[in-house]
Amino acid sequence: MRADQLSRRGFLVAAGAWGAGAALATTADGASAEVQKGRLSTPRAEKLGWRLSCGLYTFRDRSFYEALEVIAALGIRRVEPAFFLPLSKEQPDLKTSESLSPALRREMKKRLEDRGMQMASYYAPLDADATAFRKVFDFAKEMGVETLVAEPPAQVFETLDGLCAEYKINLAIHNHPESAESKYWKPENVLKVCEGRSKLIGACPDTGHWVRSGLNPAECLRKLEGRIVAVHLKDAAESGNRESRDVPLGEGKANYTQVLQTLRALKFRGLTTIEYEHLSPQLVEDVAQCAKFVEDFAASVDA
Repeated sequence: MRADQLSRRGFLVAAGAWGAGAALATTADGASAEVQKGRLSTPRAEKLGWRLSCGLYTFRDRSFYEALEVIAALGIRRVEPAFFLPLSKEQPDLKTSESLSPALRREMKKRLEDRGMQMASYYAPLDADATAFRKVFDFAKEMGVETLVAEPPAQVFETLDGLCAEYKINLAIHNHPESAESKYWKPENVLKVCEGRSKLIGACPDTGHWVRSGLNPAECLRKLEGRIVAVHLKDAAESGNRESRDVPLGEGKANYTQVLQTLRALKFRGLTTIEYEHLSPQLVEDVAQCAKFVEDFAASVDA
C-alpha cells in the first residue's frame, strides 16, 4: 500500500504493522535481545532528501527506551534525544546525555542499532560554560550524531566553530517563541551569530515557534537560505499566541504545504525532525499524521 493512499488512522495502523517486529525483547537483567528492524514509513520523503526524525521531547511523558519503541513502530528511523530527558523508566535520574557511563552509552547505542535507528541529532547543553563543550562533542561523536541542536550565547561561537570543524559535527541553532529569554526567535538573530562562521554552523528552524511569534514560516525559511542545517517540523493552532498548542502538520497557521514547498524550492536536504509538544491520549496518532503529511507531500511532487 502506498503511503499517500493511507488515511490518518490507516497510516498509523500500517506503521505499527511495519514496526511490530521491532518490539524489544529483553533478558532478565534488562539487556536487549536481537530484534527485527522495522520498515521505513516515509520512503518518498527520503527520496527528496528529507530524512525524517523524531524529537524525544515529543514523548517526554516516558523514558527514552519507552519512546524508542513507539517511534520505531511508526516507521521513523532517527531520533533527537535531549540532555534533560530520562533514559529509562527504572532509573529516571539517568539522562540521555554526556553524563552517561560508557556502559550505558553502549546499551543506548545497541537499542538503537537493534532497530536500525540512528541518534542523528542531539539537543545539547551548549551554554556559557565552554569548559564542558568537549564532553558534549565526545558524546555526540561516540553516538554517531551528525548535528547538535542548541541555543548557545553569542560569545561562545568561535569556540564552537573550532569544535565543529575538529569533530566534523554540525551545530544547528534552535529558536523558541519571542520572549526576553529567547535569543534566536527571529531569523535575523540567527544569521547574526552565523556571520563569519563555517557552514557547519547554521539554523534549526522551529516552524511552530515562528507561528507562535506571529512570523510567517515560509518567509523566515527564505531569509535563512544557505544556512539551514536541520528543521523542526511543527505547526501551531494560533498565530501570535506564545502559548498556542501544537496541532498536526497542515491543521494550524503555518500553511504547511507552503512550508514544504519552500524547503523544496531552497533545495534543502537534511534532517526533518517532528517535534510535537501537545501531550494527549492521541499523541501517537498525531505524530503519525505529521509523518503522513510529509510523505503525502513528497508523493505529490514525486508522482
